[in-house]
Amino acid sequence: MTEAEYSVHRDTKGAAKDEQLRLAAVRRYAALDVPSDGALEKIAALAARIFDVPMATVALVGSDRVWVKAAHGLDDVREIPRDPGLSACAVPHDEPYVVTDTLTAPNTAANPLLHGRPDVRFYAGAPITTADGYRLGTVNVLDTRPRRPTDVQLATLQDLAALVMDELELRLSALRTVAAERERRADAERLARTLQRTLLPPALPTVPGLHAAAAYHTASVDEVGGDFYDLFPLDDGRWAFFLGDVCGKGADAAALTSLTRYTLRAAAIYDPDPCIALANLDTVLKGEHQGDNPRFCTAVFGVLDAESDGSFTVTLAGGGHPPTLAVRADGTVESVSTTGGQLIGLLPDPQFVQATTRLAPGDALLLYTDGLIEARTADGSMLGEEGLARHLSTHAARGADSLLATVHKLFTDLGTGVSDDTALLALSVPLRRTQLPAQENW
Repeated sequence: MTEAEYSVHRDTKGAAKDEQLRLAAVRRYAALDVPSDGALEKIAALAARIFDVPMATVALVGSDRVWVKAAHGLDDVREIPRDPGLSACAVPHDEPYVVTDTLTAPNTAANPLLHGRPDVRFYAGAPITTADGYRLGTVNVLDTRPRRPTDVQLATLQDLAALVMDELELRLSALRTVAAERERRADAERLARTLQRTLLPPALPTVPGLHAAAAYHTASVDEVGGDFYDLFPLDDGRWAFFLGDVCGKGADAAALTSLTRYTLRAAAIYDPDPCIALANLDTVLKGEHQGDNPRFCTAVFGVLDAESDGSFTVTLAGGGHPPTLAVRADGTVESVSTTGGQLIGLLPDPQFVQATTRLAPGDALLLYTDGLIEARTADGSMLGEEGLARHLSTHAARGADSLLATVHKLFTDLGTGVSDDTALLALSVPLRRTQLPAQENW
């Protein structure tokens, strides 16, 4: 290779690298995705008015096409081949590129705009240049007759190209802000999901003769809720369970949820009497959260005692919590009410109300937090305890899994009417095979 050939090779290789860097800048600004909007259209119209020409465009140069992002007087032109192209010829220049007569200028005779309509004879284009020196495209003015622009006009064309670059910078900043916010929300959602999982048992234990299922319906994916539940064995062969809801959201609610859950477990070991367990929790919350910012919760605490006939005696106490629902084998729904039980951790001397029920084979128990009954129906009214009971009886839900599936369908139907998290705990006693209805699939 001669020195002259090497020089040409080096220049060609350098130009190719520069073009790759320029195209990378076009992609960085997502420039080819810029919609034709009012700002760019106004810049094209202003350019035409300043030069007193019938046509003006804002164009971006891709790898093989020139994309017209805004046009004045050329509404039917949105893209043309890059080579040969006037905008592509203008891109390598730092200063405005001017063709006073396209028919006599080199490298323009084959341009598609020069044949038939609009028969362009004059062209001037100012490069749209990034802060780091890459030219993304041009602001162009065109006329059907030869002409020679003034220095003032060309300087103004450069200013208009700078305005386009400002628009692209603003758009890039907005895109980055949106992307950063999306990533922040994704991180917050991941953190919330992880933290929420640590506040709930990873899986419910197997209780002999009983089927248990739980679910957590999240209303806000990026905020930790304060709903909780648990099911665990006692030392005497009985089983304890609880479900509740602490005040607030976020980190404070998570800390209170963790404290509440572990306090109730410890209280049950000390004395599993439901009312005493809630009273012990009340004492702990008041000791941890005193002064002007008390922290409180609602909860239901229950004990399961297996009977020889396969049924379970359920003793539960409630503190400020919605009533538990018993769904009987025949489809009827009964409220196991602890109405009158007061908020835990807030009042000087709260009262907790105890209730007892029996779960026979085929019966089920549903515990829930108030996010479910405070959800809004299609007419704007709250679902309420009666609405929930009516829904369960209408859909003939049987068994723990069936209960949760029925409530999940209800959540789907309510849609945006659900505005708060909901924890669900369902307990059911399976029917023995000899008790199964002949035409039911259990």
